[in-house]
Amino acid sequence: MTNHPDRRRGRARAPDHVGVVERDGVRIAFEVFGGPDDAPEGRTERTTILLMPTWTVIDSRFWKAQVAYLARHHRVVTFDGRGSGASDKPAGPAAYTNEQYAADAVAVLDATGTDTAVLVALSCGSAWAVHVAADHPERVLGLFVMSPSCGFAMVDIARDQHPFDARVDTTEGWAKYNRHFWADGGYQEFLDFFFAQMYTEAHSSKQIEDSIGWGLDVDPAVLADATSGRIGCHEAVCAPLEPVCARVRCPVLVVHGTADAVRGQQVGERLAELTGGSLVLLDGAGHGPMARHPVRINLMIRDFVEQLCPRVRRATWVAAPLRRRRVLYLSSPIGLGHARRDVAVVEELRKQHPDVEVDWLAQHPVTDVLRAAGERVHPASRWLASESEHIEHEAGEHDLHAFQAIREMDAVLVNNFMVFAEVVETEHYDLVVGDEAWDVDYFLHENPELKRFAFAWMTDFVGWLPMPDGGSREERLTADYNAEMIEQRARFARVRDRSIFVGSPDDVVPDRFGPGLPRIRDWVAENFDFAGYVTGFDPADYADRDALRARLDLPVDQPLCVVTVGGSGVGEPLIRRVLDAVPLARRQVPDLRFLVVAGPRIEPRSLPRRRGASVVGHVPRLYQHLAASDLAVVQGGLTTTMELTASRRPFVYVPLRHHFEQNFHVRHRLERYGAGRCLDYDEASDPDALAAVIAADLGRDVAYRPVETEGATRAASLLAELL
Repeated sequence: MTNHPDRRRGRARAPDHVGVVERDGVRIAFEVFGGPDDAPEGRTERTTILLMPTWTVIDSRFWKAQVAYLARHHRVVTFDGRGSGASDKPAGPAAYTNEQYAADAVAVLDATGTDTAVLVALSCGSAWAVHVAADHPERVLGLFVMSPSCGFAMVDIARDQHPFDARVDTTEGWAKYNRHFWADGGYQEFLDFFFAQMYTEAHSSKQIEDSIGWGLDVDPAVLADATSGRIGCHEAVCAPLEPVCARVRCPVLVVHGTADAVRGQQVGERLAELTGGSLVLLDGAGHGPMARHPVRINLMIRDFVEQLCPRVRRATWVAAPLRRRRVLYLSSPIGLGHARRDVAVVEELRKQHPDVEVDWLAQHPVTDVLRAAGERVHPASRWLASESEHIEHEAGEHDLHAFQAIREMDAVLVNNFMVFAEVVETEHYDLVVGDEAWDVDYFLHENPELKRFAFAWMTDFVGWLPMPDGGSREERLTADYNAEMIEQRARFARVRDRSIFVGSPDDVVPDRFGPGLPRIRDWVAENFDFAGYVTGFDPADYADRDALRARLDLPVDQPLCVVTVGGSGVGEPLIRRVLDAVPLARRQVPDLRFLVVAGPRIEPRSLPRRRGASVVGHVPRLYQHLAASDLAVVQGGLTTTMELTASRRPFVYVPLRHHFEQNFHVRHRLERYGAGRCLDYDEASDPDALAAVIAADLGRDVAYRPVETEGATRAASLLAELL
């Protein structure tokens, strides 16, 4: 099977098995997640969930927010419906009838060794799932159906007044749902229209964008054949579905949004009635709840499956008199600086509450920092999808479009929130602290009923900002994301019991969130408490640099340049450029030594060797080496640059291209402190020029604004009040 080139992009979990089954000469591509050897606790074997395909306009990637979560508890099978994705695209409407898709589903069950399964379907896939349940009752444990578009004898005037298969004299609205319009060059226009109808909820830009991209992978002629086959045009026959529904004997749950602009809720009501199933209406939801409301849908699927196939679910309850204060701490893995400052805050919190117990839900490489500090990493951390790996996958040469990378991380964030939700559901915590845990903050606001603890949010920047070359599109998207956050906070202020800004009011950029939106600094002042910056160390402890160098086994009588690029592999190109400049810099300063810190995700042995340069991996207390340096060359990350600022060391920082936080938020703060020299990556491309900068700034006297030293104590006090 050949996957689409970007098929793995943004996935929270890779398939355990990929295969193809051929039926009547048509190859159907499928993927399997989980197997019989890794059944979850409380069950001897896994229930299989078959995530059905939907209308041929998109392939099975539309289940990306469900797969990873469900596969931790069950065996999950997906397949690309004929005409889409990696499956074959037969010609002619007769190849795309409901019966053909249903037969494909049974063939996939056979090919994957699945005796029985719970079928989960969306839209057109509902009809195919009904056919499987009616014709193969022994194979189907239950049907979970969302937003059914089943072809009942029900007329939607707004949508059905224009025939699909005939030329019409308008291209307005649903008239775009027309095979001739698609063939005549209107396919892109149709996709734009259709997916705006699919996601009627505000702030659905990412879901719409994803779906349009998937739709563009589909040949409009194939989609026309598939649609004709489904509705019974040309030689295709579309048999009535009502009699098929009457033969369904398994439990059925129908979920339909009240704001579904593709097929109204009356279709869901009718399907539930005909199958004797239950109906749940999602107030305000559109046609794609699995993408727009993934947490709610994931939990509903879980509950439905567990009603059919009960399992032992374990939870811990402790009587109130016996409870100790418990904190669950989440530290962002995108930059190791979060971990160091969070450990410092927790150490201060323990001084104020000596009996507090702290668990960390964290990912590599944060877990390395935590274990070195003797902290307890929660066992559920192993289920978290790697955000660092995703960031590295999205990066180019010293180039990370941070805003877009976060947008593309949506499936990873859903998975990680689901891990978090299970932890707080089964264990008691008095306080949850999220240091830039974007998943927890966002989805708690989307699902405030899941909050059963005090919640504190920490961040060192506020506001998505567009890069200049992003144009009007990026300006619209960042403003939309900011507006959604502002609306969430206004509607559900109770979700955050405390919002802590790691810095001072003047560290906040003065920009607006977007056209017609507040100024960021003004809004933050009204909605956050300010802890001051958290360094995690007292610079006065490292003022004697000769003693510090001796303690760190560094040369005392030779100038030292420390090069470091953070906790991900994004900075490798900068390291290589500095290494190219090492011989040239040493010609100007012959005894100059370089300490190059590759970090936890770059293999030191993969880097070129240079005389006078030592290359090491992860250094647990890197701030000590920075304090001992005569110069540092770093990326534009806040933690490292502020550690250098606090230690009053000269440094050159090279912000990642398109990284809005480094280019705007961090640079604004460093300019306020009068710290560092900012060097564009293109300026660092010339080894001679870079060597000249290194030689010129080596040991330079600095006059930075002093950095606060009580930030960790203030942050801990703000958290302690919630305990």
